[in-house]
Amino acid sequence: MKTLSHYLNGQLSAGQSQRTAPVYNPATGEQSAQVVLATADETREAVRIADEAFADWSKTSPLKRSRILFKFKALVEERTDELARLISSEHGKVFSDAKGEVTRGLEVVEFACGIPHLQKGEHSMNVGTGVDSYSMMQPLGVCAGISPFNFPAMVPMWMFPIALACGNTFVMKPSEKDPSTPLRLAELLKEAGLPDGVFNVVNGDKEAVDVLLTDERVQAVSFVGSTPIAEYIYATASAHGKRVQALGGAKNHMVIMPDADLDQAVGALMGAAYGSAGERCMAISVAVPVGEETANRLREKLVVELDKLTVGPGLVDGPDNDMGPLITREHREKVAGYIQTGVDEGAELVVDGRQTTIDGAGDGYFIGGSLFDHVTPSMRIHSEEIFGPVLAIARVASFDEAVSMINAHEYGNGTAIFTRDGDAARQYCEQIQVGMVGVNVPIPVPMAFHSFGGWKRSLFGPLHMHGPDGVRFYTRMKTITQRWPSGIREETNHFTMPTM
Repeated sequence: MKTLSHYLNGQLSAGQSQRTAPVYNPATGEQSAQVVLATADETREAVRIADEAFADWSKTSPLKRSRILFKFKALVEERTDELARLISSEHGKVFSDAKGEVTRGLEVVEFACGIPHLQKGEHSMNVGTGVDSYSMMQPLGVCAGISPFNFPAMVPMWMFPIALACGNTFVMKPSEKDPSTPLRLAELLKEAGLPDGVFNVVNGDKEAVDVLLTDERVQAVSFVGSTPIAEYIYATASAHGKRVQALGGAKNHMVIMPDADLDQAVGALMGAAYGSAGERCMAISVAVPVGEETANRLREKLVVELDKLTVGPGLVDGPDNDMGPLITREHREKVAGYIQTGVDEGAELVVDGRQTTIDGAGDGYFIGGSLFDHVTPSMRIHSEEIFGPVLAIARVASFDEAVSMINAHEYGNGTAIFTRDGDAARQYCEQIQVGMVGVNVPIPVPMAFHSFGGWKRSLFGPLHMHGPDGVRFYTRMKTITQRWPSGIREETNHFTMPTM
């Protein structure tokens, strides 16, 4: 059986641990590999390697760092299909969705390629007589990233391209459920010219994570995952003097106003709720129609579309399915348990995805799209993140009631409103206590040159990921105030073009 391990100091490393975890193909339920789980000492060795590499890498000019990232970008573009197949085979999402994930990650690489401009700092002349003041944005040192299973390419690429561009070294701890893609990205970084030791991958569980949170050589930690773990990451790493950006869970609502283009809203909801089997922190999991007529029409159209939803393996010969399997058997059972909880709490189960069967899928972790109606804020299927293909309809009588219900929720990651009324949209954007808002856009993930992050218990730490906040997170500001004695002149003439 294939064994996956670590990537240290520019090469794959077998690892010394006797502990392993299984890696499955979610479409078949068969184990495809095993991954070695790093010991605390092995994780500390990865940190040591990154710490040693920092001295030279931090002195490398931003332009040279940018050129390596340009080469990395080209290599990822050439191998997008290869990376998408890796993602689909270990995560389960359909091939076209996996390619889209790689593309969204590449957008952050493109942004990071502009680091010579992004890291310029500021300059003020004559703040006092003959005194100038300027700022420098300097790298931190060793940074660590801890990423989730649902985006094994995109989320790591939200982190390490900007960190490396800013002059930091990096230790990546990906999800042990689908570890192949980050290891392949490490190989492509080396092929692009990244020096050994600058980027390292450690596969592991809590034993490895706790080293990254407490080792004094690690200066910053980036995390994406569930809220309880995000809170633990933030509290532990902050207590050990590190800066932290920890993105947690979500319960994203879409408000559908009576004047909305309902066909457009339903099409958007289908992709936002059921794409990637709902395993997205930006998935829309609650539809909030305003008024009974809007709710009845919305439900009717959703039932029709759900009947057309194709569920099957992520890798097929021919057109893609709409939705693949869930990541593990345990997660499938968890999602099925939430569906039963909704029934027990009194919500109306309009479409039951638990009844979905896939011909020839063996023991694949499939569950179909499910739809609840008459869901209330007191129900667990409204208050908790299901992370599966389950959409709840929560009916409200007015715009104000919709805003109040969403603002009362503990999460504040993403939301959307569908309407033709510019005034309603403007009020919604101003009043809603959510970090990312879409107007007639179902999944309002910002482009890479803006920053990604939610509010409330969806984010721990003051700075969001990628974009301007990403550069601020991976650098520290130093301000210099200087004055030089007058009368010193250099008389040497220069006749050649200065070069890097």
